[in-house]
Amino acid sequence: MCTLEKRGEIFFLTLTADDEHRLNPALIDLLRSALRQAKDQSTRGSALITAARGKFFSNGFDLAWAQSSAVADAGGGSAHDRLLHMVEMFRPAVADLIALPMPTIAAVTGHAAAAGMMLALSHDYVLMRSDRGVLYMSELDLGMTFPDYFTALVRSKVGSSATRRDILLKAAKMRAAEAVATGIVDSVHESGEATVEAAVRLAEELVKRKWDGEVYADIRKSLYPGLCGVLGLASKGVIASPRL
Repeated sequence: MCTLEKRGEIFFLTLTADDEHRLNPALIDLLRSALRQAKDQSTRGSALITAARGKFFSNGFDLAWAQSSAVADAGGGSAHDRLLHMVEMFRPAVADLIALPMPTIAAVTGHAAAAGMMLALSHDYVLMRSDRGVLYMSELDLGMTFPDYFTALVRSKVGSSATRRDILLKAAKMRAAEAVATGIVDSVHESGEATVEAAVRLAEELVKRKWDGEVYADIRKSLYPGLCGVLGLASKGVIASPRL
């Protein structure tokens, strides 16, 4: 469902199945395990790239799993309970990315919807292909409200109030050109392969700086106090690098 590979100082987190990469408990667990592994293996100057195979980056929570009669028959509670379970499981995954001690880059090579869009926005940089894919918060169309950390993430990462309105209160489907124009994504590329290649070039430039990961993570957390409050992340205050 996902793999973690390290090439030099760059970690590559890849959603591997050729499907919608729906976020269910199994995939969320694997994502968190990969992020823990990247954190444990990180050194000064590490970076992370997250990408996905196929036409989807991630199509959000696995609603079919939540509605599955097989899961219910196994004592998994109601569909609503299972949906809330996924929501609360994903919260610490977002926190893991916000607290990760290295720069993070999402190479959005396909559709990113709902929790899948939140996964992308949890990275420091978002690169997107122009030939296929949309960013889309589908909850309004599905008759669902947003978890508090979703709205906190959108407030933290999307600067324009009009764009936030369109994302959350209009359920706008944003293609790459609009997303880069509104500042949601950092750059747009002609194909999935070109998007990943651009992410690698960016990561290579970032790792050259040899930043202290703990310092980097704490500065990131200080940028988003509202989001970190919802996620239960605390800044450590002033940290001095050992080489100072």
